[in-house]
Amino acid sequence: MAVFSCMLIIFLCFPFLKFISVATAQKHVCDNGKGNYTANSTYSTNLNNLLSTLYSNTQINYGFYNFSYAHNTDTVNAIGLCRGDVESDKCRSCLKNSTLDIKQRCPNQKKAIMWSDLCMLRYSNETMFHKMETFPGYYWWNLENVTEPDQFSQVLGNLMKTLRGIAASGDSRRKYAAAENSTNFQNVYGAVQCTPDLSHQQCNQCLEGAISEIPTCCNGKVGGRVLRPSCNIRFETYSFYGTPTTLDPVPESPPPSTNTISSQESGNTTIIVIAVVVPTVVVVVVLLICLFLCLRRRKARKNLAGKSCEVKEQDDEDEDEIKIADSLHFSFDTIRVATEDFSDSKKLGQGGFGAVYRGRLPNGQIIAVKRLSRDSGQGDTEFKNEVLLVVKLQHRNLVRLLGFCLEGRERLLIYEFVPNKSLDYFIFDPAVKAQLDWEKRYKIIRGIARGLLYLHEDSQLRIIHRDLKASNILLDEEMNPKIADFGMARLVLMDQTQVNTNRIVGTYGYMAPEYAMHGQFSVKSDVYSFGVLILEIVSGQKNSGISNGESMEDLLSFAWRNWKEGKAVNIVDPSLNSSSRNEMLRCLHIGLLCVQENLVDRPTMASIILMLNSHSLSLPIPAEPAFYFNNRTRSFPEMQSWEYNSRGTGSREAILKSAQESENEASITELYPR
Repeated sequence: MAVFSCMLIIFLCFPFLKFISVATAQKHVCDNGKGNYTANSTYSTNLNNLLSTLYSNTQINYGFYNFSYAHNTDTVNAIGLCRGDVESDKCRSCLKNSTLDIKQRCPNQKKAIMWSDLCMLRYSNETMFHKMETFPGYYWWNLENVTEPDQFSQVLGNLMKTLRGIAASGDSRRKYAAAENSTNFQNVYGAVQCTPDLSHQQCNQCLEGAISEIPTCCNGKVGGRVLRPSCNIRFETYSFYGTPTTLDPVPESPPPSTNTISSQESGNTTIIVIAVVVPTVVVVVVLLICLFLCLRRRKARKNLAGKSCEVKEQDDEDEDEIKIADSLHFSFDTIRVATEDFSDSKKLGQGGFGAVYRGRLPNGQIIAVKRLSRDSGQGDTEFKNEVLLVVKLQHRNLVRLLGFCLEGRERLLIYEFVPNKSLDYFIFDPAVKAQLDWEKRYKIIRGIARGLLYLHEDSQLRIIHRDLKASNILLDEEMNPKIADFGMARLVLMDQTQVNTNRIVGTYGYMAPEYAMHGQFSVKSDVYSFGVLILEIVSGQKNSGISNGESMEDLLSFAWRNWKEGKAVNIVDPSLNSSSRNEMLRCLHIGLLCVQENLVDRPTMASIILMLNSHSLSLPIPAEPAFYFNNRTRSFPEMQSWEYNSRGTGSREAILKSAQESENEASITELYPR
């Protein structure tokens, strides 16, 4: 009678509540506020294709599926999440059954979610990946009371707090934890779980909010559960989870857990009540989450600042540094979906260590994805080099690294997508170069200079790019330059002025002579490349050759000859307006200073910035540049690229390659949007 009275009061106060029996411990929500679709529509076809892909995927063995499907602009996003102790075949079977059930119960809603005993399935026409969602929220609780509510609540709170930290520290495959806490009067079993696409901070916040609702829904009860789209928790006085499934050893994963409504209630008469979180409670929870978010962000910034100060030199320590960057890690499935399974139609370019693809994240953000080749002998090294360097670099004139993927044999780098192609596309195309007037070109020169100054002097590390060239300068929507591709960059100590290497990599025409011939590189090597870039930008000509009647003349020779003869105006691109001629000639003067043969005579990037910003500053007179065409002893034959590499026996072998090709077949890729 007491139970009936309790249920009657709840029903009268909250007429929207529904009651279900233990045998049908399942809940679904059809969201009518996000639009409907018809049976034969594009959305219906896309949804069917997506859900069938979800439960038929046999490559995923960790119980988390997050896919998108888009055809004719009707995008469908879906997430499938199985309990941590559910084997792959049972997981797929649960998702298949949930697919059939949810399509019957939500026949035309574009957004729906279903929780069942072994899995959760949700889909939507809106972005859901990497987002923490707490609504709709549901409580399931056992009506039996504990004998010592105060002690039970204290033990339960400590257990949930511990499990929350373990689950939030999981990787992109599983964020789940389960354990028991024994007391002198009763055992408590708990399990918590997040969708693994959440960050450490998001998972922590979601679980913290769910745990805070226990006093509201389940205070003094022997069992209860809080369900949210992005996370869930459960506790009982009996063991309700099994042995977790095993994950592959890389990357390491936290202890798994389970997420279930048991049909065994230890002989107790149990009624499970499902309650929609009332609006007032939702508002309070949202305010609490916002407060926690502000505090956590402040703490996260402090932790990140501390981590970024650690410079590790050994390879194993480098891998550890990558693993702890949870906020930068993307799952392989997310990127695979974003690039339409690395479709050729999404390919932007191809380099020696892999290809670059255009992709779209679930939130609509466009990205550029570099996928390192699996059969590349130096792919892992190149990957670690680029991640560990670029992740520390934050400057408006450097392409920003958004994240990475390191799963199994896959090595992916996710960059911001720069829409206006690369610099060489504009300045070397007679039909397009007119879009770059002198004001834009001057802004590009100064932007590249600021980016190099940051690399050489202002960043935490001193970094030498080693492959600065027109195709590695990308232009954003406002034609601001961004230096790209750090696959061949080298870190040097702040007090080092020069480093030697047996492996010479780069692109002929941009390579400083001391580096090309002797393997000696320094910040002045980048200065040389920058000087070549200035001459190309002002002249609109490639460094590899300029037609001079019936013969060809390289750009440095052409520039030096006209400068020496007092005809520097002949070097300037004829398509440019003559109103800023003095500024153009000053840039040519700076470019010639940068390509001096003796590196001591080349200015630093700090001096170059000063020269560009102060027109009243007098400039030194340049001498004959390196690789001057008439000096045959210092020029390479037939304008070919050069690699001088020490091979296995220690002997040296010269290798010639075609002009404008990046040496060592490294990850230098030209990004051309389609």
